[in-house]
Amino acid sequence: MRVFGKTDVGLVRKVNQDFIYYSQVPVGAFPNLFIVADGMGGHNAGDFASRYAVQCFLDYIQTSKKDALIRMVDEGIKYANQKIIEKAQEDPALKGMGTTMVVAYIEDDQLFVANIGDSRLYLLDKTINQVTEDHSFVATLVRAGELTPEQARKHPDKNIITRAIGAVADAKVDFFEVDLEKGDRIVMCSDGLSNMVDEDVIYDIVKNTYIGDVVDELIEEAKMNGGSDNIAVIVIDPFDVEVN
Repeated sequence: MRVFGKTDVGLVRKVNQDFIYYSQVPVGAFPNLFIVADGMGGHNAGDFASRYAVQCFLDYIQTSKKDALIRMVDEGIKYANQKIIEKAQEDPALKGMGTTMVVAYIEDDQLFVANIGDSRLYLLDKTINQVTEDHSFVATLVRAGELTPEQARKHPDKNIITRAIGAVADAKVDFFEVDLEKGDRIVMCSDGLSNMVDEDVIYDIVKNTYIGDVVDELIEEAKMNGGSDNIAVIVIDPFDVEVN
């Protein structure tokens, strides 16, 4: 397995509210772990929310009794949700903060994914497939057939999300499971990439670029298209082995 990841503030925002975490080696009971979080909130609240939520999630899974891994992901995200809400109540400067979160791990050639918000996980094989479903206002309109995906990307309300960590006490998380095959690559990202770069361009870059350069190429492409938001990217090749 080879993994690369990075965040970038982009060309417009002053604060980077995106945060990533990845580990190819075991984390608690997990054989590996990958996380993208995109914070929201005034001033530095979004920056704090994404980092704090990921840290709370990691604290939970590393200190909890081992259980079914997918249940631990669910409980870890809900724990992070509770801690974000508590923190926002303690500090007026953090009121209204929240964050998206995509969590993934790979076990026995299967990819397990949890998602809340509009950050994404793509699986790239012969095509590019969005595994996660966006929890956003425009995604709801797309699913209802009222907008095309292209219209949604340019819609003025594209940043309104309908689910997030810190939004409500009862965090509802979606789960996905995908079989992996040799040649597959995985991309996890914030909407700073998915709103700025067409999926066919993402596919072309990921499939035709040395994996060590993919993240930089994707970020550069988002910035060439305006870079209007923070950009977070993790790229994973589950079967590639680095040769020293």
